Amino acid sequence: MTAVRHEGLDLPALQRFLQSSGVAVDGELRAELISGGKSNLTYGISDGSSDWVLRRPPTAGLTPSAHDVAREYRVAHALQNSAVPVARTVALCEDDAVMGAPFSVVERVDGQVIRSKDDLDALTDAEIVSCTAELVRVIAELHNVDYRAVGLGEFGRPDGYVTRQVKLWAGQWGLVKTRDLPDLDRLHAALADSIPESPAPSIVHGDYRIDNTILSRDDVGKVVAVVDWEMATLGDPFTDLALMCVYRNPALDLVLGMPAAWTSPRLPSTDDLAQMYAVATGRDIAHWDFYLALANFKLAVIAEGINHRWRVGATVGDGFDKAGESVPAFVAAGLAALKGRTS
Repeated sequence: MTAVRHEGLDLPALQRFLQSSGVAVDGELRAELISGGKSNLTYGISDGSSDWVLRRPPTAGLTPSAHDVAREYRVAHALQNSAVPVARTVALCEDDAVMGAPFSVVERVDGQVIRSKDDLDALTDAEIVSCTAELVRVIAELHNVDYRAVGLGEFGRPDGYVTRQVKLWAGQWGLVKTRDLPDLDRLHAALADSIPESPAPSIVHGDYRIDNTILSRDDVGKVVAVVDWEMATLGDPFTDLALMCVYRNPALDLVLGMPAAWTSPRLPSTDDLAQMYAVATGRDIAHWDFYLALANFKLAVIAEGINHRWRVGATVGDGFDKAGESVPAFVAAGLAALKGRTS
């Protein structure tokens, strides 16, 4: 039988690395591409008795900072004994010579992922209420973690975080844009001119929504693991909250290449999610319009990055061809938010 080849994955090299790292491997490794990843490549790995998840950067495309698997491994490792559920960490390889790029390995968590509208529509209204409350509770728990106490005091530079975010995503746009969009330039300029003072910093996930969590198979009101930590850092918690809320935009369907669970009208609105968070944390969310605009700006650039990689043939899997069509929608929503339209 001809061996299945996987983009960016060398199973014999991986097996040698795991064994040299003290990980017991009982047999020849097998791999499968896990669907849903639009940035880092994510594979399920098995030796027949143990199951792991491997993450590595795409084989071409954006700058390495957008796909820092070492960063996501370190934050997951630090959160092992916190109130934030994460996968058990196994091994991190930062030597490009092993498999052409850094990669991380964690234990595969048993559970369910609510990814599509069909997945969500299988839930009752009561289950959706329970699930949404749990998702908000978990992001609130994350923002309440004492990052210094868990060893992440040097994980990022929280001072000036929002200013750097505005500059970063403008720079990323310059790297990945496939066309000129004057409205995006307007949005960037407006953001740069209205940066607010941030609240106390926290760990931020940077990509938090329902399908970046694994839920219990028996109870969708329980998150058993938060995943996809590649954008995590120390910064302004309201940027995390706003991104979670802006992901409710139906344009996300184009980015993900399918009708997404998180855009379903059965879920709470952007304002309702923000209110739930405010109640859970006791925080007053000031300058909410700005944070919504920044989140839309970020999503516009991310979507264009996916579009860029698709155009140069650097994506793995299907569903990337419409991502670029979402960019004007996110830009328009960002401009609208700065005019005070926060619904």
